[in-house]
Amino acid sequence: MELKGAETCFLAVFLLLLRISAAEKGEVEILRSFKVSVADPLRFLSSWSSSSDFCNWNGISCNDASHVVGIDFSGKNLSGNLSPSLFHLPFLQNIDLSNNAFSGKLPQETFSSSSSLLHLNLSNNNFSGSIPIPSSRAKSSFSSLQTLDLSNNMLSGEIPATISSFSGLKFLDLGGNVIGGEIPESISDLEKLEFLTLASNEIVGGIPAGIGRLRKLQWIYIGYNNLSGGIPPEIGNLTSLNHLDLVYNNLTGEIPSSFGSLKNLRYLFLYQNKLSGSIPLSIFDLTSLISLDLSDNSLSGEISERVIQLQNLEILQLFSNNFSGKIPIALASLQRLQVLALWSNSISGQIPRELGYKNNLTAVDLSTNNLTGEIPSGLCASGRLFKLILFSNHLEGNVPANLSSCRSLQRVRLQNNRLSGELPEEFTKLPLVYFLDFSGNHLTGKIDSRKWDMPSIQMLSLARNRFVGRLPESFGSENLESLDLSENRFHGGIPASFGGLSELMQLKLSRNQLSGFIPEEIASCKKLVNLDLSGNQLSGSIPDGFSKMPVLGELDVSENRLSGEIPPDLGKVESLVLVNISHNNFFGGLPSTAVFLAVNSSAVAGNGGLCGGGIGSGLPPCKAEKKQHRWVLVVVAVAAFLLLVVLSVFVVVWHVRRRKVIRKKNMDDEDGVWDLQIFDKGALNSISAEEILSSVKEEDAILKGRNCSVKLIKEQTEIPSLPSSFWTTEVNGLGNLRHPNVVRLLGVCRFGKEERFLLYEYMEDKKKKKKSTPRDEIFDGDGEERNRIVAVGIARALHFMHCGSLPAGFEEEKEKVMAEGKEEGPHLRLIVSGSQSSSDSKGFGSPSGSSGSPEIAEQKEFTKKSDIYSLGILLIELLNGKVSMYPELGACDSSIIDIPTHGLDPSQDMKERSPSRPCAWPCRAPPSSKLLNLLECPRAVGFQE
Repeated sequence: MELKGAETCFLAVFLLLLRISAAEKGEVEILRSFKVSVADPLRFLSSWSSSSDFCNWNGISCNDASHVVGIDFSGKNLSGNLSPSLFHLPFLQNIDLSNNAFSGKLPQETFSSSSSLLHLNLSNNNFSGSIPIPSSRAKSSFSSLQTLDLSNNMLSGEIPATISSFSGLKFLDLGGNVIGGEIPESISDLEKLEFLTLASNEIVGGIPAGIGRLRKLQWIYIGYNNLSGGIPPEIGNLTSLNHLDLVYNNLTGEIPSSFGSLKNLRYLFLYQNKLSGSIPLSIFDLTSLISLDLSDNSLSGEISERVIQLQNLEILQLFSNNFSGKIPIALASLQRLQVLALWSNSISGQIPRELGYKNNLTAVDLSTNNLTGEIPSGLCASGRLFKLILFSNHLEGNVPANLSSCRSLQRVRLQNNRLSGELPEEFTKLPLVYFLDFSGNHLTGKIDSRKWDMPSIQMLSLARNRFVGRLPESFGSENLESLDLSENRFHGGIPASFGGLSELMQLKLSRNQLSGFIPEEIASCKKLVNLDLSGNQLSGSIPDGFSKMPVLGELDVSENRLSGEIPPDLGKVESLVLVNISHNNFFGGLPSTAVFLAVNSSAVAGNGGLCGGGIGSGLPPCKAEKKQHRWVLVVVAVAAFLLLVVLSVFVVVWHVRRRKVIRKKNMDDEDGVWDLQIFDKGALNSISAEEILSSVKEEDAILKGRNCSVKLIKEQTEIPSLPSSFWTTEVNGLGNLRHPNVVRLLGVCRFGKEERFLLYEYMEDKKKKKKSTPRDEIFDGDGEERNRIVAVGIARALHFMHCGSLPAGFEEEKEKVMAEGKEEGPHLRLIVSGSQSSSDSKGFGSPSGSSGSPEIAEQKEFTKKSDIYSLGILLIELLNGKVSMYPELGACDSSIIDIPTHGLDPSQDMKERSPSRPCAWPCRAPPSSKLLNLLECPRAVGFQE
């Protein structure tokens, strides 16, 4: 019997060991299947090998019987779908897969397999789908589950009504998903629940009144939903509650007075709802309160002095409501008070003078109220105040000196008050201030006479005050992002050093008395978005560098004295969307950039010379060539100019070459070699050289061609008296001579050094009657007018030659003054005189000619005086019909002609008397220009024939 009993016991132990071995083998297989289903970039699961005990694998914990009871893979960057087999581990109590990248739906086995599970944390993953509903069979199996954290995933659907199956839950967090629907009434059955978070979902409806039965609740956080209706008074029954957060919903009605029973409540957050009414006085019985935030509602009434009971209060935020009355003086007695935010209400009166002395203030915001009086001097008594916001009140007086020593300050906003006096000098040396706004006050004095040492300053505004003087060169910071000094009385120039503010995004200097040019250095502020320089006295032009500022969005330079053209590339950077250049002296076309094509007329008005822009600019259109093709015009203008120069040079060269010797030719006959030189090829193109050569032996031969007739005249001048250069230089000059009253010399025909023939344009005398004198040859009794025409024509020829056109060695042939009819002008033919003038003058007369002056006869040279003398004698002979009556060249017979000297300037050099003897008219002969004027206007000077 004993042996049989021993066998039976051994068999039982063997079967138990066999069962345990099988169970362990099953758990290992489950774990291995889980490893295969996930991605493990950090190789956290690399220790899971068959060579080691699975209880020593990373993330695995076992009980004494070597069963898996815990899995902790938190924050190991695992990803993939969650394997359902994991929930088949029979002894598993804790699963923590939080802070990974698991995705997909939660397995249905999550709440239907393991009845031993106590804590499940799947938070901060990417799970989606709805929350699995426990099966009816498993409802009682999960009563042991204490912690369920599915927060911060992408779960949707509704909270299942079967949530009550988890009757043992103490911690429930479903926040941070997209769960909708209403809060189920069954949640009131979780009587052991201590922590409830449903925040940041899309839950609608009201808060179940049954929530008041959860007497063990310590934390309720169901904010950031779409809850509506009133706050259940039953919440006042949750006497264990220390944190109540219902923020960012649509809750209405009044705050339940039952909240006064929440004696353990430390944090009450009801902000961003639609609550109304006043603060229940019972709230001030919550002596454990550390933070009370009822902001952004529609609460009204006064803040009770009973606030003094909240001696543990550190944060009081009641802003954005409709509170009225005064700031409770009791607040100055709350020793732990750090944050006081009462802004945007209708609170009036003064700020309690003792505020700050007993408090531990770090942030005070009382802005946008109706506060009056002065700023208390003790606000920074704690030495910890870093934020002081008092803007948009009616505060007055000076800035407290104590604030200048508050070196903990970081953000100061006192704008839009009635503060006066000067800005304390020490205030500009606070090391931590990054935001300073004193705009819209009555502050005075200079700010450039002090040293600015604010290394942290990022935003500075002193706008709309009464500051004077110049702008500071520096504010002691390279981090300045916004600078607003507008609407003051600053004068002088804009410091070029502002260009060194590399972080600057906004610069406003409008409505001052600034002058000078806009510094080009401003364009170095590559982060500048808003630039306002309007309403000053700035001059010069807009710097070209503004066109290259990469993020400039708004530019206002209106109401200045700027001039010049708008930089053509301004606006090419697409960031520029708003520009105002009105009321300056700009001219030219608006740039063809988007901002100017869309500019409003008010933004360009008051500039007299602007044109172009879009339809809304109100400016006249620019001429196309000026607006769109300026560079083309420049090129065309330059090309046209060059073409004109080339054509001019060509014409001049052609004309000069045409007037120069056209052709030279040597011809032989029985007498020897003849040299023929032709000056006008066009006039002789129908007369051959052979015809000219055959006629040289005839006396005054005449050859008739298609274009003109030629008369050959043999020169009898004493050839040896002329230098060898005469026939190559002076004759060429005569060949180039052109005047309507001078007979053209067409060519020269020479034979050796002895004989010369001149080829003149032949002018046929239409009067067949032989004339005995030049006067008889010219005048035919047509009267005074005809006489004057002839005299004027000859005077023009003489004046032309007198001004430098007569080649040296020639004189006029007075015996041959030719007229081709009554409608033609007279022509004067030049002949070789046989003598040359001095090097600096050219003469009309010759020593042997009847018009020669005494100087020519005596000195054998031509002078200016002899020219004038000869001109006068020639005209006398022409008009009088007489030749010289004084062969000794010294006589002076005033009976030759009576020419008045009226109208001639007696101070001219020409009035010098002849050196031979004083005489009347010839010695006072006028210059040719005067004589020409005299002849052209005879009645003006009393001309008589």
